[in-house]
Amino acid sequence: MGTNSQTTDTLISSPPVPAAFVSAGSSGIGLVDSAHPYYLHHSDYPGMNLVSSVFDGRGYGGWRRAVVIALSAKNKLGFIDGTLAVPDADSSLQRAWARCNNMVLSYLLNSLSKEIAESVLYSHSAKDLWHDLEDRFGQASGAKLFQLQKEQSAVMQGNSSVSTYFTNMRELWDELDALNTFSACVCECDCGANAKSIKAHQDERLLQFLMGLNETFIGVRSNILLSSPLLSIGQAYSLVIQDEKQREIHVVPAYPGESGSFMVTNQAAGKKYGDSKGQKGSYDAKKSSGICTYCKKPGHNIDKCYRVHGFPADFKFTKPRKFQDQSRQTML
Repeated sequence: MGTNSQTTDTLISSPPVPAAFVSAGSSGIGLVDSAHPYYLHHSDYPGMNLVSSVFDGRGYGGWRRAVVIALSAKNKLGFIDGTLAVPDADSSLQRAWARCNNMVLSYLLNSLSKEIAESVLYSHSAKDLWHDLEDRFGQASGAKLFQLQKEQSAVMQGNSSVSTYFTNMRELWDELDALNTFSACVCECDCGANAKSIKAHQDERLLQFLMGLNETFIGVRSNILLSSPLLSIGQAYSLVIQDEKQREIHVVPAYPGESGSFMVTNQAAGKKYGDSKGQKGSYDAKKSSGICTYCKKPGHNIDKCYRVHGFPADFKFTKPRKFQDQSRQTML
């Protein structure tokens, strides 16, 4: 298969087509090497999911970031940012461009919820669809910023693990970053204002993370706040995770074997105690049944009445022993 340079056109506002692009006869559709934006791998198909989750109107910043990464990995980012313009109608590359554009359109539609996908279904190009989404969901409005800031202030650890709590907080930070709410100096001065501004921004988020932790982490939180300068968010997160793991270790018995034997001993002792308690309970039940027909006292019958049969020698009297004498006289 030889190289035909006459069929190679230069794309407007796009990288030059490499020599590996080969014409396939009069059809105008060529085979492209893997480095060319028009190249489609045999595993690419219109029903493929570009990202793991579909966009349903919430979390546009994170979804947008995932789509940009995926299209960049496939070398198809130029179809949504406008750098790969449509070739001329008489160009042999026009059909190849249309094929790749439709593939990217399918990727984007599969990454949207049913309602949103239907609203952009008739977009002429992937670029038009992308710009439509940017205009509708990508604008940093005051209401959107208010919502994100409110959600961020309400995030607390609660019953969640430190990892889950930090992930929830990080998602909101990423959404705020996607809205470009923080601006850094880009001039080439050496005053250090840019570094100080970035550090202040990081310290603010560190404090937000620490404020949402449970009070059980008050010790490690105090140590982090005493550091000068303040630690980065990653370093602080590492210390909190270590403290959490240390607490989990203390819950586990240091000597599992001894713990098991101790448990068995306790169970045996508890069983013995329960048996004696049960015997005592049955005795008390018998003792408390009936009323004596002789002394008219509850808790025993005449067969067990000490006033009839005599008091034991070790019986402790709370009143004078006239009843004992009366019982002995009765027996005589």
